[in-house]
Amino acid sequence: MANFIDDFMKNYGPEVSRQLSSNLNIDQGTVQKLIPELAPLILGGLKRQKDDRGGDERVNHILNKYGDSSVLGNLKGLISGKLNDSSADANLGGLLGDKGGVAAARALGKKMNIDPSVIMKIIPALAPVILAALTKKRDTGKTGIGGIGSLLDANGDGNIIDDIAGFILKGKGGASAGAGKNILGSLLGGITKK
Repeated sequence: MANFIDDFMKNYGPEVSRQLSSNLNIDQGTVQKLIPELAPLILGGLKRQKDDRGGDERVNHILNKYGDSSVLGNLKGLISGKLNDSSADANLGGLLGDKGGVAAARALGKKMNIDPSVIMKIIPALAPVILAALTKKRDTGKTGIGGIGSLLDANGDGNIIDDIAGFILKGKGGASAGAGKNILGSLLGGITKK
């Protein structure tokens, strides 16, 4: 997961953050820090779908339906369109559980001093870019959908909650990191498989 997010930030982060910043009138540096905090949530939603609803085939279906890699050539139009879509859903149509997007927006809003309503707009604008990047990786990489499935669980333990906690709470191990995971687990239980 970490390598994918690093690659995503290198290839698309500057333009995505520029578009989100200009459309939402918030600091681009803040958005640049927020994207790597939100990306694991979206990847975690995919992991839950993979584990609970059909394995790699389910991930493949989601990418085929929502991960159009051609949008990567027009990030300005995609992001502007999503931000102006009144039906945009911070829970991504259930991908993040019933309230996962809202809970994440509240937690990250408090952590980063951003209005949670702004984060709830960013999630549905960011998700199709991440899905498009995953589709491109699937279609141009050597590992195909199996490689996408394996990157969803960073440490291979079958549980995404610790991977997400590592990103969002920057846990370094020890009691405080464990406590952070528990807090995150209760906040985002709808996203992840426990």
